[in-house]
Amino acid sequence: MQRWRDLADIPGDWGRSVVTIGSYDGVHRGHQLIIGRAVARARELGLPAVVVTFDPHPKEVTRPGSHPPLLAPHPRRAELMAALGVDAVLVLPFTKEFSQLTPADFAVKVLVEKLHARAVVEGPNFRFGHRAAGTVATLTELGGTYGFEVLVVDLYERGTAGEGEAFSSSLARRLIAAGDVAGAAEVLGRPHRVEGVVVHGARRGRELGIPTANLDTPPYTAVPADGVYAGWLTAAGERMAAAISVGTNPHFHGTERTVEAHALGRTDLDLYGMRVAVDFTAFVRGQETFDSLDALLEKMADDLRRVRELTSGG
Repeated sequence: MQRWRDLADIPGDWGRSVVTIGSYDGVHRGHQLIIGRAVARARELGLPAVVVTFDPHPKEVTRPGSHPPLLAPHPRRAELMAALGVDAVLVLPFTKEFSQLTPADFAVKVLVEKLHARAVVEGPNFRFGHRAAGTVATLTELGGTYGFEVLVVDLYERGTAGEGEAFSSSLARRLIAAGDVAGAAEVLGRPHRVEGVVVHGARRGRELGIPTANLDTPPYTAVPADGVYAGWLTAAGERMAAAISVGTNPHFHGTERTVEAHALGRTDLDLYGMRVAVDFTAFVRGQETFDSLDALLEKMADDLRRVRELTSGG
Protein backbone atom coordinates (compact mmCIF):
# COMPACT_ATOMS: atom_id res chain seq x y z
CA MET A 1 0.00 0.00 0.00
CA GLN A 2 1.24 3.47 -0.88
CA ARG A 3 1.37 6.14 1.85
CA TRP A 4 1.50 9.85 1.07
CA ARG A 5 1.96 12.68 3.55
CA ASP A 6 1.08 15.55 1.23
CA LEU A 7 -0.55 16.26 -2.13
CA ALA A 8 2.93 16.69 -3.57
CA ASP A 9 3.71 13.04 -2.78
CA ILE A 10 1.06 11.75 -5.19
CA PRO A 11 2.77 10.45 -8.35
CA GLY A 12 2.43 12.80 -11.31
CA ASP A 13 1.11 9.99 -13.49
CA TRP A 14 -1.55 8.93 -10.99
CA GLY A 15 -4.70 7.95 -12.88
CA ARG A 16 -8.32 7.77 -11.85
CA SER A 17 -9.24 6.33 -8.47
CA VAL A 18 -12.05 5.69 -6.01
CA VAL A 19 -11.75 7.91 -2.95
CA THR A 20 -13.17 8.17 0.54
CA ILE A 21 -12.41 11.05 2.91
CA GLY A 22 -12.57 11.34 6.67
CA SER A 23 -10.68 11.40 9.95
CA TYR A 24 -11.25 7.64 10.23
CA ASP A 25 -9.88 7.57 13.78
CA GLY A 26 -10.20 4.00 15.03
CA VAL A 27 -11.28 2.56 11.67
CA HIS A 28 -14.37 1.26 13.50
CA ARG A 29 -17.12 -0.91 12.05
CA GLY A 30 -18.92 2.03 10.49
CA HIS A 31 -15.66 3.16 8.87
CA GLN A 32 -15.01 -0.40 7.74
CA LEU A 33 -18.34 -0.46 5.94
CA ILE A 34 -17.59 2.79 4.07
CA ILE A 35 -14.01 1.84 3.23
CA GLY A 36 -15.13 -1.64 2.20
CA ARG A 37 -17.66 -0.14 -0.21
CA ALA A 38 -14.97 2.12 -1.68
CA VAL A 39 -12.67 -0.86 -2.18
CA ALA A 40 -15.48 -2.90 -3.76
CA ARG A 41 -16.35 -0.07 -6.17
CA ALA A 42 -12.66 0.34 -7.02
CA ARG A 43 -12.41 -3.35 -7.87
CA GLU A 44 -15.54 -3.11 -10.04
CA LEU A 45 -13.95 -0.26 -11.98
CA GLY A 46 -10.45 -1.72 -12.02
CA LEU A 47 -9.10 1.31 -10.17
CA PRO A 48 -7.13 1.86 -6.95
CA ALA A 49 -8.94 2.72 -3.72
CA VAL A 50 -7.61 5.77 -1.83
CA VAL A 51 -8.37 6.96 1.70
CA VAL A 52 -7.82 10.66 2.43
CA THR A 53 -7.40 11.59 6.09
CA PHE A 54 -5.86 14.41 8.11
CA ASP A 55 -3.13 15.24 10.62
CA PRO A 56 -3.59 16.80 13.11
CA HIS A 57 -7.26 16.17 13.83
CA PRO A 58 -9.23 19.03 12.21
CA LYS A 59 -10.76 20.05 15.55
CA GLU A 60 -7.33 20.97 16.89
CA VAL A 61 -7.01 23.56 14.11
CA THR A 62 -10.57 24.85 13.98
CA ARG A 63 -11.02 24.83 17.77
CA PRO A 64 -7.59 24.69 19.46
CA GLY A 65 -7.62 22.73 22.69
CA SER A 66 -10.54 20.52 21.62
CA HIS A 67 -8.42 17.67 20.20
CA PRO A 68 -10.32 14.44 20.98
CA PRO A 69 -8.61 11.38 22.46
CA LEU A 70 -7.19 9.32 19.59
CA LEU A 71 -8.30 5.73 19.11
CA ALA A 72 -5.38 4.84 16.84
CA PRO A 73 -2.23 6.61 15.58
CA HIS A 74 -1.90 7.08 11.83
CA PRO A 75 0.47 4.13 11.25
CA ARG A 76 -2.04 1.82 12.98
CA ARG A 77 -4.90 3.25 10.91
CA ALA A 78 -2.89 2.59 7.76
CA GLU A 79 -2.36 -1.05 8.81
CA LEU A 80 -6.08 -1.49 9.38
CA MET A 81 -6.94 0.16 6.07
CA ALA A 82 -4.44 -2.00 4.19
CA ALA A 83 -6.12 -5.08 5.65
CA LEU A 84 -9.39 -3.83 4.13
CA GLY A 85 -7.81 -3.69 0.69
CA VAL A 86 -7.00 0.02 0.43
CA ASP A 87 -4.31 0.77 -2.17
CA ALA A 88 -3.14 4.19 -0.93
CA VAL A 89 -3.58 6.45 2.08
CA LEU A 90 -3.12 10.22 1.82
CA VAL A 91 -2.58 11.96 5.17
CA LEU A 92 -3.11 15.64 4.47
CA PRO A 93 -1.51 18.23 6.77
CA PHE A 94 -4.55 20.03 8.20
CA THR A 95 -3.49 23.66 8.52
CA LYS A 96 -5.41 26.88 9.12
CA GLU A 97 -5.02 27.72 5.44
CA PHE A 98 -6.28 24.29 4.39
CA SER A 99 -9.29 24.61 6.73
CA GLN A 100 -10.37 27.73 4.85
CA LEU A 101 -10.78 26.03 1.48
CA THR A 102 -14.35 26.19 0.23
CA PRO A 103 -16.01 22.85 -0.55
CA ALA A 104 -15.55 23.49 -4.26
CA ASP A 105 -11.88 24.42 -3.87
CA PHE A 106 -11.29 21.31 -1.74
CA ALA A 107 -12.93 19.10 -4.36
CA VAL A 108 -10.90 20.58 -7.20
CA LYS A 109 -7.58 20.68 -5.33
CA VAL A 110 -7.77 17.15 -3.88
CA LEU A 111 -10.31 15.06 -5.75
CA VAL A 112 -10.06 16.42 -9.27
CA GLU A 113 -6.53 17.71 -9.85
CA LYS A 114 -4.58 15.18 -7.76
CA LEU A 115 -6.57 11.99 -7.25
CA HIS A 116 -8.65 12.19 -10.46
CA ALA A 117 -11.60 10.71 -8.63
CA ARG A 118 -13.95 8.47 -10.60
CA ALA A 119 -16.08 7.81 -7.52
CA VAL A 120 -16.27 9.13 -3.96
CA VAL A 121 -17.77 7.02 -1.15
CA GLU A 122 -18.94 8.64 2.10
CA GLY A 123 -21.29 8.26 5.05
CA PRO A 124 -24.51 10.32 5.18
CA ASN A 125 -23.12 12.80 7.72
CA PHE A 126 -19.96 13.65 5.75
CA ARG A 127 -19.01 17.33 5.88
CA PHE A 128 -16.10 19.14 4.21
CA GLY A 129 -14.70 22.53 3.32
CA HIS A 130 -14.57 25.78 5.29
CA ARG A 131 -16.82 25.68 8.38
CA ALA A 132 -17.92 22.18 7.26
CA ALA A 133 -20.22 23.85 4.74
CA GLY A 134 -20.06 20.98 2.26
CA THR A 135 -22.49 18.08 2.59
CA VAL A 136 -23.14 14.90 0.65
CA ALA A 137 -25.56 16.91 -1.49
CA THR A 138 -22.80 19.44 -2.19
CA LEU A 139 -20.40 16.64 -3.08
CA THR A 140 -22.95 15.08 -5.43
CA GLU A 141 -23.44 18.43 -7.19
CA LEU A 142 -19.67 18.84 -7.56
CA GLY A 143 -19.46 15.30 -8.89
CA GLY A 144 -21.89 16.19 -11.63
CA THR A 145 -19.69 19.13 -12.58
CA TYR A 146 -16.34 17.36 -12.45
CA GLY A 147 -17.23 13.86 -13.52
CA PHE A 148 -17.21 11.66 -10.42
CA GLU A 149 -20.04 9.66 -8.88
CA VAL A 150 -20.93 9.83 -5.20
CA LEU A 151 -21.98 6.75 -3.23
CA VAL A 152 -23.49 7.12 0.25
CA VAL A 153 -23.22 4.30 2.79
CA ASP A 154 -25.47 4.14 5.84
CA LEU A 155 -23.78 3.75 9.22
CA TYR A 156 -24.02 0.64 11.36
CA GLU A 157 -26.30 0.72 14.38
CA ARG A 158 -25.76 -0.85 17.79
CA GLY A 159 -28.39 -3.41 18.69
CA THR A 160 -31.17 -4.58 16.39
CA ALA A 161 -31.58 -3.18 12.91
CA GLY A 162 -32.68 0.43 12.93
CA GLU A 163 -32.32 0.86 16.67
CA GLY A 164 -29.63 2.21 18.95
CA GLU A 165 -26.75 4.60 18.35
CA ALA A 166 -24.74 4.66 15.14
CA PHE A 167 -21.22 3.31 15.43
CA SER A 168 -18.89 6.28 15.70
CA SER A 169 -15.49 7.33 16.99
CA SER A 170 -17.15 9.49 19.65
CA LEU A 171 -19.14 6.50 20.92
CA ALA A 172 -15.99 4.38 21.10
CA ARG A 173 -14.22 7.16 23.03
CA ARG A 174 -17.06 7.42 25.55
CA LEU A 175 -17.06 3.67 26.17
CA ILE A 176 -13.28 3.58 26.59
CA ALA A 177 -13.35 6.55 28.97
CA ALA A 178 -15.92 4.65 31.05
CA GLY A 179 -13.80 1.49 31.12
CA ASP A 180 -16.28 -0.43 28.95
CA VAL A 181 -13.64 -1.97 26.72
CA ALA A 182 -15.97 -4.82 25.72
CA GLY A 183 -18.49 -2.26 24.42
CA ALA A 184 -15.71 -0.39 22.63
CA ALA A 185 -14.61 -3.64 20.98
CA GLU A 186 -18.15 -4.04 19.64
CA VAL A 187 -17.90 -0.63 18.00
CA LEU A 188 -14.32 -1.06 16.75
CA GLY A 189 -14.68 -4.64 15.61
CA ARG A 190 -11.59 -5.57 17.65
CA PRO A 191 -10.13 -4.79 21.11
CA HIS A 192 -9.04 -1.22 21.74
CA ARG A 193 -5.27 -0.91 21.43
CA VAL A 194 -2.87 1.47 23.20
CA GLU A 195 0.69 1.70 21.90
CA GLY A 196 3.82 3.22 23.38
CA VAL A 197 7.49 2.88 24.13
CA VAL A 198 8.40 0.99 27.30
CA VAL A 199 10.10 3.30 29.79
CA HIS A 200 11.46 2.93 33.31
CA GLY A 201 8.88 3.38 36.05
CA ALA A 202 8.95 3.01 39.81
CA ARG A 203 9.86 -0.70 39.39
CA ARG A 204 7.41 -1.68 42.14
CA GLY A 205 6.01 -4.51 40.06
CA ARG A 206 9.43 -6.07 39.66
CA GLU A 207 10.06 -5.73 43.39
CA LEU A 208 6.77 -7.54 44.05
CA GLY A 209 7.61 -10.32 41.57
CA ILE A 210 5.16 -9.04 38.93
CA PRO A 211 7.22 -6.95 36.49
CA THR A 212 5.30 -4.61 34.22
CA ALA A 213 5.95 -2.80 30.97
CA ASN A 214 5.30 0.90 31.62
CA LEU A 215 4.14 2.56 28.38
CA ASP A 216 5.00 6.10 27.37
CA THR A 217 1.91 6.79 25.25
CA PRO A 218 1.68 9.47 22.52
CA PRO A 219 -0.24 12.69 23.24
CA TYR A 220 -4.05 12.47 23.08
CA THR A 221 -4.09 8.65 23.33
CA ALA A 222 -7.51 7.31 24.33
CA VAL A 223 -6.66 5.51 27.58
CA PRO A 224 -9.39 3.52 29.39
CA ALA A 225 -10.69 4.50 32.82
CA ASP A 226 -8.51 3.72 35.83
CA GLY A 227 -8.59 0.08 36.83
CA VAL A 228 -7.32 -3.41 36.09
CA TYR A 229 -8.01 -5.09 32.75
CA ALA A 230 -7.42 -8.37 30.97
CA GLY A 231 -5.84 -8.21 27.56
CA TRP A 232 -2.79 -8.84 25.45
CA LEU A 233 0.71 -7.42 25.25
CA THR A 234 2.43 -7.59 21.87
CA ALA A 235 6.18 -6.98 21.71
CA ALA A 236 8.63 -7.87 18.93
CA GLY A 237 5.90 -9.86 17.20
CA GLU A 238 5.08 -11.97 20.27
CA ARG A 239 1.54 -11.80 21.67
CA MET A 240 1.20 -12.57 25.37
CA ALA A 241 -1.79 -12.67 27.73
CA ALA A 242 -1.49 -9.72 30.10
CA ALA A 243 -2.90 -8.05 33.19
CA ILE A 244 -3.09 -4.33 32.50
CA SER A 245 -3.21 -1.59 35.12
CA VAL A 246 -4.30 1.97 34.37
CA GLY A 247 -4.10 4.68 37.01
CA THR A 248 -1.93 6.41 39.57
CA ASN A 249 -1.13 3.50 41.93
CA PRO A 250 -2.96 5.08 44.89
CA HIS A 251 -1.70 2.47 47.36
CA PHE A 252 1.78 3.95 46.81
CA HIS A 253 0.45 7.55 46.72
CA GLY A 254 1.23 7.91 43.03
CA THR A 255 0.21 11.02 41.13
CA GLU A 256 1.17 10.23 37.53
CA ARG A 257 -1.34 8.26 35.48
CA THR A 258 0.29 5.26 33.82
CA VAL A 259 -0.51 2.28 31.61
CA GLU A 260 1.36 -0.84 32.72
CA ALA A 261 1.10 -4.42 31.44
CA HIS A 262 2.30 -7.64 33.03
CA ALA A 263 2.71 -10.60 30.67
CA LEU A 264 1.33 -13.59 32.57
CA GLY A 265 4.03 -15.97 33.74
CA ARG A 266 6.85 -13.91 32.24
CA THR A 267 9.56 -12.45 34.45
CA ASP A 268 12.34 -12.67 31.85
CA LEU A 269 11.28 -9.90 29.49
CA ASP A 270 13.50 -6.88 28.83
CA LEU A 271 11.31 -4.48 26.86
CA TYR A 272 12.85 -1.12 27.74
CA GLY A 273 13.03 1.14 24.70
CA MET A 274 10.77 -1.11 22.62
CA ARG A 275 7.51 0.00 21.08
CA VAL A 276 4.76 -2.34 22.26
CA ALA A 277 1.00 -2.66 21.92
CA VAL A 278 -1.57 -3.40 24.61
CA ASP A 279 -5.04 -4.67 23.64
CA PHE A 280 -7.80 -4.27 26.25
CA THR A 281 -10.37 -7.07 26.23
CA ALA A 282 -12.15 -7.04 29.61
CA PHE A 283 -12.55 -4.86 32.70
CA VAL A 284 -11.58 -6.70 35.89
CA ARG A 285 -11.98 -4.10 38.66
CA GLY A 286 -11.59 -0.45 39.51
CA GLN A 287 -8.55 1.12 41.11
CA GLU A 288 -8.35 0.57 44.88
CA THR A 289 -6.26 1.37 47.93
CA PHE A 290 -5.40 -1.31 50.51
CA ASP A 291 -4.80 -1.43 54.25
CA SER A 292 -1.55 -3.35 53.87
CA LEU A 293 0.94 -4.67 51.35
CA ASP A 294 -0.28 -8.20 52.07
CA ALA A 295 -3.83 -7.18 51.15
CA LEU A 296 -2.54 -5.66 47.92
CA LEU A 297 -0.60 -8.82 47.04
CA GLU A 298 -3.63 -10.99 47.75
CA LYS A 299 -5.76 -8.84 45.45
CA MET A 300 -3.10 -8.89 42.73
CA ALA A 301 -3.05 -12.70 42.90
CA ASP A 302 -6.83 -12.67 42.45
CA ASP A 303 -6.45 -10.28 39.51
CA LEU A 304 -3.94 -12.57 37.81
CA ARG A 305 -6.22 -15.58 38.26
CA ARG A 306 -9.12 -13.64 36.75
CA VAL A 307 -7.04 -12.38 33.84
CA ARG A 308 -5.83 -15.91 33.16
CA GLU A 309 -9.44 -17.08 32.99
CA LEU A 310 -10.46 -14.23 30.70
CA THR A 311 -7.60 -14.81 28.25
CA SER A 312 -7.59 -18.62 28.30
CA GLY A 313 -9.57 -18.81 25.07
CA GLY A 314 -6.86 -16.93 23.15
